Amino acid sequence: MLRSILVFGIVAGLLIAAPLFSFIVFQGAGVGANSQLIGYGIMLVALSLIFVAVKSYRDKALGGVIKFLPAFLMGLGISAVAGVIYVIGWEITLSLTNYAFIEHYSASLIEAERANGGSAADLQRVSEEVAHFAAQYRDPLFRLPVTFIEIFPVGVVVSLISAALLRNSRFLPARAANG
Repeated sequence: MLRSILVFGIVAGLLIAAPLFSFIVFQGAGVGANSQLIGYGIMLVALSLIFVAVKSYRDKALGGVIKFLPAFLMGLGISAVAGVIYVIGWEITLSLTNYAFIEHYSASLIEAERANGGSAADLQRVSEEVAHFAAQYRDPLFRLPVTFIEIFPVGVVVSLISAALLRNSRFLPARAANG
C-alpha cells in the first residue's frame, strides 16, 4: 500500500504542480478572474487518481474488497504526498518568478474592490489587509502550511467519496482474470 501511496501521490502532485508552474513561469499568467477555478479544477482532476489507486489496490491486492477506513487512509496518504509535491512545486515557481505572485495577487484584490465600487475607506481597509497578508506570506513558516491547505481539503473530499464508493465490492467489481 505504501508504494501505491507514494507513486500515486507523486504523480498527482506533479499533475497539479506542472500546469500551474507552466502557466505562471512560461505564460506570465498571474492572478486572473478564473485562476482559482482553473487551479482547483486541475487539483480535482489530478486527485481523482486517489479513486484509481484505491480501486486498483482493492482489486489487485485485496481480492476486490476493502473497508472504508483503509480506503480513506490510503486516500489521505496520497493527498498528503500530492500536497507536499505541490508545495515544493509552488516554492520553485515562486523562486523562479522572484516571488512576484504576492504583489500581483495583492494588486488584483485591490483592483477587484475598486471595480466593485468600493469607497475610499473600503479601498484603504483592503489595502491594509492585503499588506498584512503579503508580509505574512513572505514568511515560509506561514506560506508553506497555507499552500498545503490549498490542496489537502480537496484530497480529503476525494478520499471520502472514493472510500464510500469503493467499500462496496459490487461498485465497479474486479474483473476475473482470463484464464
